[in-house]
Amino acid sequence: MNRLELTGLATRPAQVWGGIRLVPLVRERPVEGLRLHEELYPDHGYGVVDLGPRAHYASVIPHGFVADWSGEGEQSAAYGTQLGAPGTRPRTARLQRHRHHRMAKRRPGDRLRFLPLHLALEGYLALHFGGPAVAWEEWSRQALRDGLSPRAEDAYLGWSVRGLGDALRVFEIHPGQCGVMVYAADALAAAFVVPHPDDYRVLHPSLVEDLYGELIHQYALYGAPVPEFSARIPDGPGLRTLAGLREAARAQERAWAEAHDTLFAGELLDTSYAFDRVYRMGSFTLWRFLPPFRTGGAGQHIGETITDHKGQVAYLKTFRLSEAQIRRGHLLHRLAAADWRLAGAAEALGTTREELVRRIRAAGFESLLRARA
Repeated sequence: MNRLELTGLATRPAQVWGGIRLVPLVRERPVEGLRLHEELYPDHGYGVVDLGPRAHYASVIPHGFVADWSGEGEQSAAYGTQLGAPGTRPRTARLQRHRHHRMAKRRPGDRLRFLPLHLALEGYLALHFGGPAVAWEEWSRQALRDGLSPRAEDAYLGWSVRGLGDALRVFEIHPGQCGVMVYAADALAAAFVVPHPDDYRVLHPSLVEDLYGELIHQYALYGAPVPEFSARIPDGPGLRTLAGLREAARAQERAWAEAHDTLFAGELLDTSYAFDRVYRMGSFTLWRFLPPFRTGGAGQHIGETITDHKGQVAYLKTFRLSEAQIRRGHLLHRLAAADWRLAGAAEALGTTREELVRRIRAAGFESLLRARA
């Protein structure tokens, strides 16, 4: 279990649009040796991903990312990307195939195509996917034969998150900006980081095509406007000069960054994650990660990241889980730790067997149980 560390990234004061708060993340210098590009799919990307023999994944896949560590990507950065209504954004590549082979697939040269967030969601959906390994009497034949297949989760495209599209269109992009943290009603919805400022300018509009959880959709729809950042500089002798005023303003920015990292982003950065390596790309590695699925606490996130040989985050994208999704993950962890014996899992959870059966059914796993369980 390890934590996420956003070393090399600095927080800038937030920009607010109604209930949406965007917190820019800037780099003093880009991550060398890696660029990130977007690959756009037609018809909003309704398609299927082949995971292996007789296994596939159906979802909305509006775009993919291509990680390029060939050193040839420096000339391909584009400027002037515009954000418009759904379906009006300029599309630089149109792929006619709706079937994708694998979540991450090597391309000619030193390039890797992967499906952002789908890597992380597939990792969550595959959590203890095989189901019971022992034929305990409580489990149905379907559970022993098919495990948790099929399994599905709901998500919303960013276009349907109230205010997000307007916020991304209106707010400025800072010099050196390589990422952003997106909040709805001051609940962290997503973190997005790329290696180079030019990549961010191109990929900034792609946030409205990302997937967001039901909780974030509801917070944006029903939440009240959030307060804007405002700097309050007390009068004093140090403000007699322009240099003194500049230093006081920078102190306010530092205070905001410290408060943000502690109060707002703590749930993401102060959590330990289980990392699963997906692909090694020269000196870079693509990972996906899952939280500890602790119930009754702060929000928890799944995601994927690319790190360099020093562990520095070059790319990051996260998805906030709902309370129901956290409970399902927690329940599956407990069942697997008890070798899927209901009595042992109930004891570990501090509850009765009957209550555990009720929770399994409430979590949507009723088909795993025998009728008399």
